[in-house]
Amino acid sequence: MPVTITLETPRQDGVMRLLEMSDAYAASLYPAESNHMLDLSSLETPSVSFWVARLNGEIVGCCALVDAGDGSAEIKRMFVDPGARGQRVARRLMETLEASAREKQLTALRLETGIYQPEAIGLYRAFGYIVIPAFGSYQPDPLSIFMEKTL
Repeated sequence: MPVTITLETPRQDGVMRLLEMSDAYAASLYPAESNHMLDLSSLETPSVSFWVARLNGEIVGCCALVDAGDGSAEIKRMFVDPGARGQRVARRLMETLEASAREKQLTALRLETGIYQPEAIGLYRAFGYIVIPAFGSYQPDPLSIFMEKTL
């Protein structure tokens, strides 16, 4: 069965499991001050679009697009269950959120990721994201990489 991606609420067991896995993974790599995760309630605000990826009906990935209100948005909470990696789930999530951003006529997508996540950095580079200085409320952090793609 192919990967399906749909807009859904983050407040469901399978997604909360993914978010907990994502939090634990980030905590294993970075100190708390270098983790910039949105919590569950922040993912439920009107400015956030949240997608869930399913493989054979099971929740295996998620991502959020946070509209900044200035024609840009930030990608947050991109995560794929380690057991589902290699199935192109992250690529499908990226394609979906970029298509949505274009429909919304956004002009740029930005993100923050960590320096110890080469797979994530490689994915974003493959999609045309380039390194930029810290943006928005972020402060420069030697453990963070900030990236942007103009649409």
